[in-house]
Amino acid sequence: MTPAARIASAIEVLEKVEESARPADEVVTSYFRGRRYIGAKDRRAISERVFRIERRRAQLDWWTGTSAPRARVIAELALEEGLTPESAAQIFDGGKFAPAPLTAAEQELLQRLAGRSWDAPEIPTPVRLELPEWIAEKLAAQWGERIGEEMAALNTPAPVDLRVNTLKATRADAQARLADERIETQPTPISPLGLRVTGRASVATSGAFRAGLVEVQDEGSQLAALLTGAKADRLTIDLCAGAGGKTLALAAMMKDGGPLVACDTDAQRLQRMEARLTRAGVSNVTRKRIRGPDDPWLATLDGRGERVLVDAPCSGSGAWRRNPGARWRLTPERLDALVAEQRRILAAAARLTKPGGRLIYVTCSILADENQQQADLFLESEPAFRALPAARVWSETIGDASPTAGTYLTLTPASTRTDGFFVAVFEKAAA
Repeated sequence: MTPAARIASAIEVLEKVEESARPADEVVTSYFRGRRYIGAKDRRAISERVFRIERRRAQLDWWTGTSAPRARVIAELALEEGLTPESAAQIFDGGKFAPAPLTAAEQELLQRLAGRSWDAPEIPTPVRLELPEWIAEKLAAQWGERIGEEMAALNTPAPVDLRVNTLKATRADAQARLADERIETQPTPISPLGLRVTGRASVATSGAFRAGLVEVQDEGSQLAALLTGAKADRLTIDLCAGAGGKTLALAAMMKDGGPLVACDTDAQRLQRMEARLTRAGVSNVTRKRIRGPDDPWLATLDGRGERVLVDAPCSGSGAWRRNPGARWRLTPERLDALVAEQRRILAAAARLTKPGGRLIYVTCSILADENQQQADLFLESEPAFRALPAARVWSETIGDASPTAGTYLTLTPASTRTDGFFVAVFEKAAA
């Protein structure tokens, strides 16, 4: 593809992202799936530009005064590559596979951006942080002076992390198998089960992946699963199992011994889990579709769960580096609804937990509303539970030095180079 064709494709993809409620990575994958003729280098160039623009959309919209994808691309080319009206004429020429010629307004935009940079001092703080103003206020209250560092890390591309399936391989064995397929990795800095891909590779098409030796899973998610302390013959309930990422990790921890119950309200997600379970060599999972936290079927497990994992529906703000556009779809009303749903799920999980058992609350969020505040409210409403210090649970389950000394575990891209995660481990008083 010519440079002009790549830019035209980037504009087209961004238009589809704006029209869709799906994450940008899903839109990009769908776009390329329908255009097999686009080569690997072209795909990489197009997707990299799309995600650069998604991560800078607040600043681009501030410069352009519009949210139009084409204007964002033009402004990004000016600020990143020094595009001028003269050089733009060679790209935006209206030829076959090229973008349409610049309008007078677009030419004026390029003239205004000449010599400007991303770090212009007049840019408002929320725009510089790439945040809606209401979220910027929340995070400023949480992080104080650290907000710039934290958001800079959350606005960078995320690595590809793999969890080694210990039912089939050691970390060294999996790393060697991947290396044989020219997929270079390094052990993750914190998780004892993780490998981080160091170059460009299609892990999903590798023999190691198809054989079930590895699963794609962020290091932070691996750590959250490890903190459950799941073991064989200890009834473990994954109450919000989704497509099964943490369910698979729990199954491996339990050495494929039961019982492990995976619940979710979405039958399709539970169905998609089947292929992953088969690939991983897992047979100890009972999948159950429930209508919600008040489903009568859950009463059959009341007081029986020795480990109850609540991987709660949440804002997903901890994964904004993977899905940068999601921050613009989150509203105060949506956050309030999520917080209310989390409380209902935690109440159900409390009923399921056996005396002496543990309830593990996890979010992929950086927002205190879903994390510390939610955990504190749970303790106020459930006097039978106490919070176990994160360092103690870490020592029991992972063994190395904990990255936190607090009651709860908080992971962020800036502090641990993982996605943002929150983990609270509650223990129910023995009968």
